[in-house]
Amino acid sequence: MKRKITEMLVAWKNSKERKPLIVSGARQVGKTYILKKFGEMNFEQVVYLNLEIEGAISNYIDQELSPQKIIRFIESIKRVEIIPESTLIFFDEIQANERALTALKYFCEQTPEYYVVSAGSLLGVAVNREKFSFPVGKVDEMTMYPLDFEEFLWALGYDKLAENIKVCFNSNDALPEHEVAIELFKKYFIVGGMPAAVKRFIETDSFNNVQLVQNDILNQYIADMSKYADPATAVKIRACYNSIPAQLAKENTKFQYKVVQRGGTATIFGEAIEWLNLANIVLKCQKLEHGYLPLTAYEDLINFKLYMGDIGLLILRSEIPLQLILSPIEIENTFMGAMTENYVAQCFRSKNYRLYYWQSDGKAEVDFVLQLDGKVVPVEVKKGRRNRAKSLGIFMQKYNCDYAIKISKKNFGFENQIKSVPLYAVFCI
Repeated sequence: MKRKITEMLVAWKNSKERKPLIVSGARQVGKTYILKKFGEMNFEQVVYLNLEIEGAISNYIDQELSPQKIIRFIESIKRVEIIPESTLIFFDEIQANERALTALKYFCEQTPEYYVVSAGSLLGVAVNREKFSFPVGKVDEMTMYPLDFEEFLWALGYDKLAENIKVCFNSNDALPEHEVAIELFKKYFIVGGMPAAVKRFIETDSFNNVQLVQNDILNQYIADMSKYADPATAVKIRACYNSIPAQLAKENTKFQYKVVQRGGTATIFGEAIEWLNLANIVLKCQKLEHGYLPLTAYEDLINFKLYMGDIGLLILRSEIPLQLILSPIEIENTFMGAMTENYVAQCFRSKNYRLYYWQSDGKAEVDFVLQLDGKVVPVEVKKGRRNRAKSLGIFMQKYNCDYAIKISKKNFGFENQIKSVPLYAVFCI
Protein backbone atom coordinates (compact mmCIF):
# COMPACT_ATOMS: atom_id res chain seq x y z
CA MET A 1 0.00 0.00 0.00
CA LYS A 2 1.19 3.47 -0.87
CA ARG A 3 1.78 5.56 2.26
CA LYS A 4 2.52 9.26 2.64
CA ILE A 5 5.30 8.63 5.14
CA THR A 6 7.40 7.17 2.31
CA GLU A 7 8.15 10.66 0.99
CA MET A 8 9.30 11.68 4.46
CA LEU A 9 11.58 8.64 4.63
CA VAL A 10 13.17 9.50 1.27
CA ALA A 11 13.71 13.09 2.46
CA TRP A 12 15.38 11.68 5.61
CA LYS A 13 17.70 9.52 3.50
CA ASN A 14 18.74 12.49 1.36
CA SER A 15 19.24 14.91 4.25
CA LYS A 16 22.79 16.01 5.04
CA GLU A 17 21.70 16.45 8.68
CA ARG A 18 20.43 12.87 8.90
CA LYS A 19 20.49 11.10 12.28
CA PRO A 20 19.37 7.58 13.21
CA LEU A 21 15.60 7.45 12.74
CA ILE A 22 12.91 6.21 15.14
CA VAL A 23 9.46 5.52 13.65
CA SER A 24 6.87 5.12 16.39
CA GLY A 25 3.14 4.47 16.33
CA ALA A 26 0.44 2.15 17.59
CA ARG A 27 0.65 -1.56 16.88
CA GLN A 28 -0.37 -2.71 13.40
CA VAL A 29 -0.20 0.69 11.65
CA GLY A 30 2.34 -0.67 9.14
CA LYS A 31 5.72 0.49 10.51
CA THR A 32 7.64 -2.71 9.75
CA TYR A 33 6.16 -3.13 6.28
CA ILE A 34 6.78 0.42 5.15
CA LEU A 35 10.37 0.58 6.46
CA LYS A 36 11.24 -2.73 4.77
CA LYS A 37 9.67 -1.50 1.53
CA PHE A 38 11.51 1.81 1.79
CA GLY A 39 14.78 -0.09 2.32
CA GLU A 40 14.21 -2.39 -0.65
CA MET A 41 13.45 0.58 -2.92
CA ASN A 42 16.33 2.81 -1.82
CA PHE A 43 19.22 0.57 -0.73
CA GLU A 44 21.12 -2.37 -2.14
CA GLN A 45 20.42 -4.39 1.02
CA VAL A 46 18.41 -4.20 4.24
CA VAL A 47 19.74 -5.81 7.40
CA TYR A 48 16.59 -6.50 9.42
CA LEU A 49 16.90 -7.14 13.16
CA ASN A 50 13.84 -7.84 15.29
CA LEU A 51 15.02 -7.23 18.86
CA GLU A 52 12.12 -9.22 20.35
CA ILE A 53 13.37 -12.43 18.74
CA GLU A 54 17.05 -11.78 17.85
CA GLY A 55 18.29 -12.97 21.24
CA ALA A 56 22.02 -13.09 20.45
CA ILE A 57 22.12 -9.57 19.01
CA SER A 58 19.88 -8.15 21.73
CA ASN A 59 22.06 -9.70 24.45
CA TYR A 60 25.20 -8.34 22.83
CA ILE A 61 23.80 -4.79 22.76
CA ASP A 62 23.00 -5.18 26.46
CA GLN A 63 26.76 -5.46 27.03
CA GLU A 64 28.18 -3.25 24.28
CA LEU A 65 27.19 0.19 22.95
CA SER A 66 30.05 0.78 20.51
CA PRO A 67 28.53 1.09 17.00
CA GLN A 68 31.64 -0.36 15.34
CA LYS A 69 31.55 -3.45 17.57
CA ILE A 70 27.77 -3.86 17.17
CA ILE A 71 28.11 -3.71 13.37
CA ARG A 72 30.93 -6.28 13.37
CA PHE A 73 28.83 -8.59 15.55
CA ILE A 74 25.79 -8.23 13.27
CA GLU A 75 27.95 -8.93 10.20
CA SER A 76 29.25 -12.10 11.84
CA ILE A 77 25.85 -13.38 13.02
CA LYS A 78 23.95 -12.43 9.85
CA ARG A 79 26.80 -13.35 7.46
CA VAL A 80 26.57 -10.03 5.62
CA GLU A 81 28.86 -7.10 4.89
CA ILE A 82 27.36 -3.80 6.01
CA ILE A 83 28.46 -1.10 3.59
CA PRO A 84 27.63 2.37 4.92
CA GLU A 85 26.38 4.01 1.71
CA SER A 86 24.31 1.07 0.42
CA THR A 87 23.00 -0.77 3.51
CA LEU A 88 20.00 0.08 5.67
CA ILE A 89 20.26 -1.23 9.24
CA PHE A 90 16.75 -1.74 10.61
CA PHE A 91 16.19 -2.36 14.36
CA ASP A 92 12.55 -3.44 14.73
CA GLU A 93 10.64 -3.67 18.03
CA ILE A 94 13.33 -1.48 19.57
CA GLN A 95 11.24 -0.96 22.71
CA ALA A 96 12.18 -4.56 23.61
CA ASN A 97 15.78 -3.46 24.26
CA GLU A 98 16.22 -0.10 25.92
CA ARG A 99 20.01 -0.26 25.52
CA ALA A 100 19.49 -0.35 21.75
CA LEU A 101 17.77 3.03 22.04
CA THR A 102 20.78 4.36 23.93
CA ALA A 103 23.06 2.88 21.24
CA LEU A 104 21.42 5.10 18.62
CA LYS A 105 23.08 8.08 20.31
CA TYR A 106 26.50 6.59 19.59
CA PHE A 107 25.55 5.72 16.00
CA CYS A 108 24.80 9.42 15.62
CA GLU A 109 28.02 10.61 17.25
CA GLN A 110 30.56 8.01 16.13
CA THR A 111 29.29 6.50 12.85
CA PRO A 112 27.02 9.05 11.15
CA GLU A 113 27.83 7.52 7.75
CA TYR A 114 25.59 4.51 8.47
CA TYR A 115 21.89 4.54 7.63
CA VAL A 116 20.06 3.33 10.75
CA VAL A 117 16.28 3.15 11.24
CA SER A 118 14.25 1.68 14.06
CA ALA A 119 10.58 1.05 14.75
CA GLY A 120 8.71 0.48 17.95
CA SER A 121 5.26 0.37 19.43
CA LEU A 122 4.60 1.74 22.91
CA LEU A 123 7.91 3.57 23.00
CA GLY A 124 6.35 6.18 25.26
CA VAL A 125 5.41 3.62 27.91
CA ALA A 126 7.81 0.69 27.46
CA VAL A 127 11.01 2.61 28.10
CA ASN A 128 12.19 3.08 31.66
CA ARG A 129 13.47 6.62 31.23
CA GLU A 130 14.71 6.82 34.80
CA LYS A 131 17.11 3.95 34.13
CA PHE A 132 17.89 4.40 30.42
CA SER A 133 18.52 7.70 28.69
CA PHE A 134 16.41 8.38 25.61
CA PRO A 135 18.70 9.78 22.87
CA VAL A 136 17.07 13.22 22.76
CA GLY A 137 18.64 15.38 20.06
CA LYS A 138 20.60 12.42 18.67
CA VAL A 139 17.78 10.86 16.63
CA ASP A 140 15.19 11.91 14.08
CA GLU A 141 11.63 10.90 14.94
CA MET A 142 8.49 10.22 12.93
CA THR A 143 5.09 8.96 14.05
CA MET A 144 3.08 6.69 11.81
CA TYR A 145 -0.73 6.60 11.93
CA PRO A 146 -3.44 4.44 10.32
CA LEU A 147 -4.21 5.09 6.64
CA ASP A 148 -6.13 8.31 6.11
CA PHE A 149 -8.97 8.46 3.60
CA GLU A 150 -6.70 9.52 0.73
CA GLU A 151 -4.44 6.51 1.34
CA PHE A 152 -7.57 4.35 1.53
CA LEU A 153 -8.61 5.64 -1.91
CA TRP A 154 -5.14 4.85 -3.27
CA ALA A 155 -5.38 1.31 -1.86
CA LEU A 156 -8.73 0.81 -3.63
CA GLY A 157 -7.42 2.23 -6.91
CA TYR A 158 -9.26 5.58 -6.76
CA ASP A 159 -6.15 7.71 -7.32
CA LYS A 160 -7.90 10.01 -9.78
CA LEU A 161 -10.81 10.62 -7.41
CA ALA A 162 -8.32 11.60 -4.69
CA GLU A 163 -6.75 14.13 -7.10
CA ASN A 164 -10.16 15.57 -8.01
CA ILE A 165 -11.07 15.97 -4.33
CA LYS A 166 -7.93 18.04 -3.76
CA VAL A 167 -8.67 20.21 -6.81
CA CYS A 168 -12.19 20.97 -5.57
CA PHE A 169 -10.94 21.62 -2.04
CA ASN A 170 -8.65 24.35 -3.38
CA SER A 171 -11.23 25.85 -5.77
CA ASN A 172 -14.33 25.42 -3.55
CA ASP A 173 -16.15 24.04 -6.62
CA ALA A 174 -18.61 21.18 -6.14
CA LEU A 175 -17.16 17.72 -6.76
CA PRO A 176 -19.11 15.91 -9.55
CA GLU A 177 -18.33 12.51 -7.98
CA HIS A 178 -19.66 13.66 -4.58
CA GLU A 179 -22.10 10.79 -4.03
CA VAL A 180 -19.50 8.20 -5.05
CA ALA A 181 -17.03 9.73 -2.58
CA ILE A 182 -19.65 9.71 0.20
CA GLU A 183 -20.31 5.99 -0.31
CA LEU A 184 -16.57 5.25 -0.19
CA PHE A 185 -16.29 7.36 2.94
CA LYS A 186 -18.98 5.21 4.63
CA LYS A 187 -16.89 2.13 3.86
CA TYR A 188 -13.78 3.76 5.31
CA PHE A 189 -15.80 4.67 8.41
CA ILE A 190 -16.31 0.95 9.06
CA VAL A 191 -12.99 -0.41 7.79
CA GLY A 192 -10.81 2.32 9.29
CA GLY A 193 -7.15 2.73 8.46
CA MET A 194 -5.35 -0.27 9.96
CA PRO A 195 -3.47 -1.79 6.98
CA ALA A 196 -4.45 -5.40 7.76
CA ALA A 197 -8.13 -4.42 7.89
CA VAL A 198 -7.90 -2.48 4.62
CA LYS A 199 -6.10 -5.41 2.97
CA ARG A 200 -8.79 -7.86 4.13
CA PHE A 201 -11.51 -5.53 2.81
CA ILE A 202 -9.83 -5.32 -0.61
CA GLU A 203 -9.48 -9.10 -0.73
CA THR A 204 -12.96 -10.06 0.47
CA ASP A 205 -15.24 -6.98 0.24
CA SER A 206 -16.67 -8.24 3.55
CA PHE A 207 -17.14 -6.10 6.64
CA ASN A 208 -17.48 -9.26 8.75
CA ASN A 209 -14.02 -10.40 7.68
CA VAL A 210 -12.65 -6.91 8.35
CA GLN A 211 -14.02 -6.97 11.89
CA LEU A 212 -12.31 -10.30 12.57
CA VAL A 213 -8.99 -8.60 11.78
CA GLN A 214 -9.91 -5.58 13.88
CA ASN A 215 -10.81 -7.81 16.82
CA ASP A 216 -7.34 -9.40 16.67
CA ILE A 217 -5.77 -5.93 16.80
CA LEU A 218 -7.88 -4.94 19.81
CA ASN A 219 -6.82 -8.14 21.56
CA GLN A 220 -3.17 -7.19 20.97
CA TYR A 221 -3.83 -3.81 22.57
CA ILE A 222 -5.33 -5.51 25.64
CA ALA A 223 -2.33 -7.86 25.85
CA ASP A 224 0.07 -4.90 25.70
CA MET A 225 -1.70 -3.27 28.64
CA SER A 226 -0.77 -6.26 30.78
CA LYS A 227 2.71 -6.62 29.29
CA TYR A 228 3.89 -3.02 29.64
CA ALA A 229 2.16 -1.93 32.87
CA ASP A 230 2.03 -3.30 36.39
CA PRO A 231 -1.14 -5.26 37.25
CA ALA A 232 -2.85 -2.44 39.19
CA THR A 233 -2.19 0.13 36.47
CA ALA A 234 -3.23 -2.31 33.73
CA VAL A 235 -6.68 -2.66 35.35
CA LYS A 236 -7.10 1.13 35.32
CA ILE A 237 -5.88 1.38 31.72
CA ARG A 238 -8.45 -1.19 30.56
CA ALA A 239 -11.19 0.57 32.52
CA CYS A 240 -10.44 3.94 30.87
CA TYR A 241 -10.11 2.30 27.46
CA ASN A 242 -13.39 0.40 27.83
CA SER A 243 -15.20 3.60 28.83
CA ILE A 244 -14.49 5.47 25.57
CA PRO A 245 -17.73 4.49 23.73
CA ALA A 246 -19.74 5.52 26.80
CA GLN A 247 -17.80 8.79 27.06
CA LEU A 248 -18.57 9.61 23.41
CA ALA A 249 -22.22 8.61 23.73
CA LYS A 250 -22.84 11.41 26.25
CA GLU A 251 -24.27 14.69 25.00
CA ASN A 252 -21.26 16.35 26.59
CA THR A 253 -18.36 14.28 25.28
CA LYS A 254 -15.81 15.75 27.70
CA PHE A 255 -13.99 12.91 29.45
CA GLN A 256 -15.49 12.25 32.88
CA TYR A 257 -13.71 10.03 35.38
CA LYS A 258 -17.00 9.08 37.04
CA VAL A 259 -18.01 7.28 33.81
CA VAL A 260 -15.00 4.99 34.28
CA GLN A 261 -15.80 4.32 37.92
CA ARG A 262 -18.06 5.90 40.51
CA GLY A 263 -15.91 8.28 42.52
CA GLY A 264 -13.17 8.23 39.86
CA THR A 265 -10.70 11.12 39.81
CA ALA A 266 -7.67 12.32 37.89
CA THR A 267 -5.50 11.11 40.75
CA ILE A 268 -6.80 7.56 40.27
CA PHE A 269 -6.93 7.41 36.46
CA GLY A 270 -4.57 10.12 35.21
CA GLU A 271 -1.63 7.75 34.75
CA ALA A 272 -3.82 5.26 32.86
CA ILE A 273 -5.00 7.91 30.40
CA GLU A 274 -1.46 9.10 29.83
CA TRP A 275 -0.44 5.49 29.10
CA LEU A 276 -3.16 5.16 26.44
CA ASN A 277 -2.17 8.50 24.93
CA LEU A 278 1.55 7.70 24.78
CA ALA A 279 0.75 4.30 23.25
CA ASN A 280 -1.17 6.09 20.43
CA ILE A 281 -4.22 3.96 21.23
CA VAL A 282 -6.26 7.07 22.01
CA LEU A 283 -6.18 10.69 20.84
CA LYS A 284 -6.41 13.43 23.45
CA CYS A 285 -8.23 16.64 22.51
CA GLN A 286 -7.55 19.44 25.02
CA LYS A 287 -10.01 22.21 25.83
CA LEU A 288 -9.01 25.80 25.03
CA GLU A 289 -9.67 28.66 27.42
CA HIS A 290 -9.35 31.23 24.61
CA GLY A 291 -8.95 31.23 20.83
CA TYR A 292 -5.86 33.44 20.70
CA LEU A 293 -2.44 32.71 19.21
CA PRO A 294 -0.53 30.64 20.10
CA LEU A 295 -3.14 28.07 21.03
CA THR A 296 -0.69 26.13 23.20
CA ALA A 297 -0.62 29.08 25.62
CA TYR A 298 -4.37 28.79 26.29
CA GLU A 299 -4.75 25.06 26.94
CA ASP A 300 -7.05 24.03 29.75
CA LEU A 301 -4.98 21.16 31.10
CA ILE A 302 -7.80 19.73 33.21
CA ASN A 303 -10.59 19.28 30.65
CA PHE A 304 -10.23 17.10 27.54
CA LYS A 305 -11.93 14.60 25.25
CA LEU A 306 -10.62 11.17 24.33
CA TYR A 307 -11.04 9.62 20.91
CA MET A 308 -9.95 6.23 19.58
CA GLY A 309 -6.86 6.18 17.37
CA ASP A 310 -8.76 4.47 14.54
CA ILE A 311 -12.41 4.95 13.59
CA GLY A 312 -12.79 1.36 12.40
CA LEU A 313 -11.70 0.03 15.79
CA LEU A 314 -14.18 2.38 17.50
CA ILE A 315 -17.02 1.12 15.28
CA LEU A 316 -16.20 -2.45 16.32
CA ARG A 317 -15.82 -1.54 20.02
CA SER A 318 -19.14 0.32 20.07
CA GLU A 319 -21.06 -2.54 18.40
CA ILE A 320 -23.15 -0.07 16.41
CA PRO A 321 -25.23 -1.74 13.64
CA LEU A 322 -23.42 -1.20 10.36
CA GLN A 323 -26.67 -0.48 8.53
CA LEU A 324 -26.95 2.77 10.51
CA ILE A 325 -23.73 3.91 8.84
CA LEU A 326 -24.50 2.57 5.38
CA SER A 327 -28.14 3.72 5.23
CA PRO A 328 -28.92 6.66 2.90
CA ILE A 329 -31.51 7.84 5.45
CA GLU A 330 -30.22 10.32 8.01
CA ILE A 331 -31.26 9.59 11.59
CA GLU A 332 -30.91 11.59 14.78
CA ASN A 333 -28.17 9.82 16.70
CA THR A 334 -25.85 11.63 19.11
CA PHE A 335 -23.34 8.80 19.08
CA MET A 336 -23.03 8.92 15.27
CA GLY A 337 -22.13 12.57 15.63
CA ALA A 338 -19.44 11.75 18.19
CA MET A 339 -18.01 9.01 15.97
CA THR A 340 -17.83 11.49 13.10
CA GLU A 341 -15.84 13.78 15.39
CA ASN A 342 -13.57 10.81 16.15
CA TYR A 343 -12.93 10.35 12.42
CA VAL A 344 -12.01 14.04 12.03
CA ALA A 345 -9.74 13.90 15.10
CA GLN A 346 -7.94 10.93 13.54
CA CYS A 347 -7.49 12.84 10.27
CA PHE A 348 -6.08 15.90 12.02
CA ARG A 349 -3.74 13.87 14.22
CA SER A 350 -2.35 12.02 11.20
CA LYS A 351 -1.23 15.44 9.94
CA ASN A 352 0.40 16.09 13.31
CA TYR A 353 -2.06 18.87 14.21
CA ARG A 354 -2.61 19.46 17.91
CA LEU A 355 -6.19 18.66 18.90
CA TYR A 356 -8.19 21.38 20.67
CA TYR A 357 -11.86 22.19 21.24
CA TRP A 358 -13.52 25.31 22.66
CA GLN A 359 -16.52 25.86 24.90
CA SER A 360 -18.14 29.09 26.06
CA ASP A 361 -19.96 28.86 29.39
CA GLY A 362 -21.98 25.94 28.08
CA LYS A 363 -23.67 28.16 25.47
CA ALA A 364 -21.52 27.32 22.47
CA GLU A 365 -18.99 24.64 21.55
CA VAL A 366 -16.62 24.40 18.62
CA ASP A 367 -15.55 20.81 17.90
CA PHE A 368 -11.98 21.60 16.85
CA VAL A 369 -9.77 24.67 16.72
CA LEU A 370 -6.72 24.57 14.44
CA GLN A 371 -3.71 26.84 14.09
CA LEU A 372 -3.12 26.98 10.33
CA ASP A 373 -0.61 29.26 8.60
CA GLY A 374 -0.47 31.56 11.60
CA LYS A 375 -4.26 31.87 11.88
CA VAL A 376 -6.86 30.46 14.27
CA VAL A 377 -9.44 28.41 12.35
CA PRO A 378 -12.53 27.03 14.12
CA VAL A 379 -13.90 23.74 12.76
CA GLU A 380 -17.45 22.44 13.17
CA VAL A 381 -18.27 18.77 12.41
CA LYS A 382 -21.70 17.50 11.37
CA LYS A 383 -22.52 13.88 10.59
CA GLY A 384 -25.13 14.68 7.91
CA ARG A 385 -26.21 17.38 5.47
CA ARG A 386 -28.22 19.52 7.90
CA ASN A 387 -25.49 21.61 9.34
CA ARG A 388 -26.40 24.87 11.00
CA ALA A 389 -23.40 25.96 13.04
CA LYS A 390 -24.29 28.80 15.41
CA SER A 391 -21.19 28.19 17.53
CA LEU A 392 -18.88 28.96 14.62
CA GLY A 393 -20.36 32.44 14.30
CA ILE A 394 -19.94 33.10 18.03
CA PHE A 395 -16.30 32.00 17.96
CA MET A 396 -15.50 33.93 14.75
CA GLN A 397 -16.96 37.13 16.15
CA LYS A 398 -15.31 36.74 19.55
CA TYR A 399 -11.83 36.05 18.15
CA ASN A 400 -12.06 37.93 14.83
CA CYS A 401 -11.33 34.89 12.63
CA ASP A 402 -10.77 35.30 8.88
CA TYR A 403 -12.72 32.14 8.09
CA ALA A 404 -14.07 28.91 9.56
CA ILE A 405 -14.46 25.34 8.30
CA LYS A 406 -17.67 23.33 8.39
CA ILE A 407 -17.29 19.58 7.80
CA SER A 408 -20.38 17.59 6.77
CA LYS A 409 -21.86 15.45 3.98
CA LYS A 410 -22.51 18.59 1.90
CA ASN A 411 -20.42 19.29 -1.20
CA PHE A 412 -17.64 21.89 -1.35
CA GLY A 413 -18.47 25.57 -1.12
CA PHE A 414 -17.54 28.90 0.46
CA GLU A 415 -20.14 31.28 1.84
CA ASN A 416 -20.24 33.89 4.62
CA GLN A 417 -16.56 33.24 5.43
CA ILE A 418 -17.32 29.56 6.06
CA LYS A 419 -15.57 26.93 3.95
CA SER A 420 -17.68 23.80 3.46
CA VAL A 421 -15.61 20.64 3.36
CA PRO A 422 -17.17 17.19 2.76
CA LEU A 423 -16.31 14.47 5.26
CA TYR A 424 -14.27 12.62 2.66
CA ALA A 425 -12.00 15.67 2.11
CA VAL A 426 -10.75 16.27 5.66
CA PHE A 427 -7.33 14.97 4.58
CA CYS A 428 -6.99 18.15 2.46
CA ILE A 429 -7.19 20.55 5.41
